[in-house]
Order: sequence, then structure tokens, then C-alpha cells
Amino acid sequence: MRKEVIGPVQLFSMIILFELGTAIVVPIGLESGHAVWLSILMALPGGILLYWIYVDLYLQFPNMIISGYTQQILGKWIGWPLSLLFLPILLYNGSRNLREAGDLLISASYDRTPVFIINSIMVIAVMYILYKGIEVFARTSEIYFFITILMGLLCNFVVIAAGLTKFKNLFPIHAGEWMEALRSAYPSIWIFPFGELVCFTTILPHLNKTRKVRKTGIAAILLSGFLLSFTHAVEMSVLGTDIYSRTTFPMFTTITLVNVANFIQRLDAFVILTLIIGVFFKMSIYCYAAVMIAADLFKVKDTRRLVIPVGVVVLFTSFVSAENYPVHMKEGSVFLKNILPLLCAVIPILLFLVHRLRRRFGLYR
Repeated sequence: MRKEVIGPVQLFSMIILFELGTAIVVPIGLESGHAVWLSILMALPGGILLYWIYVDLYLQFPNMIISGYTQQILGKWIGWPLSLLFLPILLYNGSRNLREAGDLLISASYDRTPVFIINSIMVIAVMYILYKGIEVFARTSEIYFFITILMGLLCNFVVIAAGLTKFKNLFPIHAGEWMEALRSAYPSIWIFPFGELVCFTTILPHLNKTRKVRKTGIAAILLSGFLLSFTHAVEMSVLGTDIYSRTTFPMFTTITLVNVANFIQRLDAFVILTLIIGVFFKMSIYCYAAVMIAADLFKVKDTRRLVIPVGVVVLFTSFVSAENYPVHMKEGSVFLKNILPLLCAVIPILLFLVHRLRRRFGLYR
């Protein structure tokens, strides 16, 4: 079977869409108050450092995904169970993205549609694109990258043009607030969304121009970080700290306030479409990573056989994980602080250090 390949532009598009995902719609960095935009910028260097570690491991083992070189570095007896731990974390986080999309769609427009129907349609779309392969998925990301960027710029421009922004909601930032912004950036925003790029350790082996992997990824992380910072700054300037922290989806609340000359109104469809696109690509990459790791661990040659089981698990986990949205968010904060860093930071850094030490002292056979 021919190996599927993707190009640097496609990798760039996929990283941008993945990073924006749900992070552009839901509130993040609440601990930093009105300095959330600053927290995102502070988390950028840490996100770039993590990506540099992912790339370094990929370059050392260019034909392996993370589960493969975990076993290579730590040995099969430790590496295999540790790699197996990736699967429930990836599937659970993918189901969380699906749950957030379904709840927003129901609260915004589809209040009479069962959430099971909405989530099922999204999962079917994800399973279809994964069944077609990573090349088709990457080409699709190129198209939707431009659509998402255009919609985002349009929405932010209209909000500013409507005179809704108030810079007093962003400034001044006092000395103590700088420390609060830093504590919010690490580890919260550092892991979500930047650390989640660990999923791309299963995609990088398909890149056809290895020498561009580092520059392409860092450029995508920088752009996505600036876009997130700017968007959340606009939301905070419109809503203020109190409303921003209490609203479920601040981007949706912000756009519903737009009224330019009693002519440009009701732009919430753009927010809904942005969420659908972001969740589709983010959940697809999470599911793809789970499929590839499961196929590697259990020696499944045809990865398409795992697409449906993974999709079904994600769908039903999105319902049983939490009884309502407040509980969902409370569980998410615990998951973000205690479990997700294990996958995104602890294990990759451990692999990086152990590999360097083993290579330095010639411990590889």
C-alpha cells in the first residue's frame, strides 16, 4: 500500500485549525481575569518548546509514531503499557470537544434537536474523513483554513466597527496581574491548546519535506497564538471580566451584540460555523491519533478497521462523561490540571531526556 504523504502547507493548515478548535470559542485562562490575552502570549514560548521536543523525537525516529519510539526508548515492558495509556486520554478529550460543540449548537439554534442526532452527524463526518485517509483530510484542511480565517477576521472587524470594544476592560495591567497571567499560562493554557499538539506525533511521519517540519510548525503555533490572543482580547473588551467568566461561549455572546447601522446583525451563524469547523478538525485529529496508536500497539495493518470503533467510543463517551455542562466544565478543569499534562508534556519530555542519555552513553543495542 502506498504511503500517504502531506505537504508543509497542509501541515500548517492542520495545526492552525487544531489550535483554534474549541479554544477560540470557549473561555480560557479565567485565572488571569482581564489579562487572558496576555496569558496566551506568555504560553506561546512554552508551546513552541513542546513542539520542538515533539519534532526532535520525530527526527530521531522518522518512521515511527509516538507509541513506536516510546517502546524503542523505554523498552517494550514499560513502553507498551505507557503507550496504551494514550488511548483513553485521546478518546476522552475528543469526546469533550464533541460535547462542547453539541451543547453550543443546542443552546444557540437547535434547541429542538436531540443532542444525540447532532453529535452523531459530527462523528459520522469524522469517521468518513478518517476512512478516506490523511491525504484527503490534509487537503480538506487547506480549504477550511482560508474559510475560518476569513470568517474570524470578518467577525472581529464587525465587532470593532460596531463600537462595542472598550479598552478599559483590558488595561491597565498591574504588577500582581502579571504574575496571575503567568500562573494562568502555565500549565493551563500551555497544555490547552498548545500541548495538545502531541497528537501530531502521529501525523509528522507523513510529511514529505522533513526539513521544513520545524519552521512550519513554529510559524503555525505563532499565528494561532496571536489569533487566539487577539480574539479573546476583543471578547474581553466587549464583555468585561465578569460576563466573560460567567458566559458559556463568550465568542457567541459577543457576536450577538453586533448591530451596525441597524443593517449588519445576527452574525452568530459565523460563530456556529467556526465552532463546527474547529471541532471537526480537532476531534478528527484526536481520533486519528487514537486510531494510529491502537493500530501500532495491536498490529492492525488496515487502520480503517479501527475508525468505526473509535468513533462509537467518542460518541457515547460524550454523553456518559458528565450529566450536564457545568459538571462537564468542572471535570475538564481537573482533567486539564492532573491528566492531560501527562500526555502532552511529562511523557514527551521524559522520552526526550531518556533518549538523549541512552544515546550519550551508548546504551542502545
